[in-house]
Amino acid sequence: MTWLFGDRPFEEPQQEQVGFVYEIKDLANDRLYIGKKLFWTTTKLKPLKGMKNRRHRRSQSDWREYYGSSELLKEQVAEHGPELFQRRILVLCYTKTMMSYWETKIQFDRNVLYDDRYYNQFISCRINARGLQ
Repeated sequence: MTWLFGDRPFEEPQQEQVGFVYEIKDLANDRLYIGKKLFWTTTKLKPLKGMKNRRHRRSQSDWREYYGSSELLKEQVAEHGPELFQRRILVLCYTKTMMSYWETKIQFDRNVLYDDRYYNQFISCRINARGLQ
């Protein structure tokens, strides 16, 4: 199963895109999950000989195979198979702060904690205004 953005499959992120806010739909019972995922991971490497600063290597995360952080949702995916779940990208983000903002905004707008149609069990957020500009 691929990620959809709009009505099209999403293949490759641009280098400047940090991550995305997504919706996963369980097609068996129409339950949803709202979350966020980074496109890239950064690995810290030892400094080169004679140097003090650490080096960093950027590589793609596991976003292509990702099915959310909810334990209940992951159990459903393992039980029924990934073909019964639709993964949709709602917002492409250019900062981590932007990701946190949009994930939280969408979760509150949809009232995910009080609506039984959502797998979400908590909302966690820490946002500063600098990252939103």
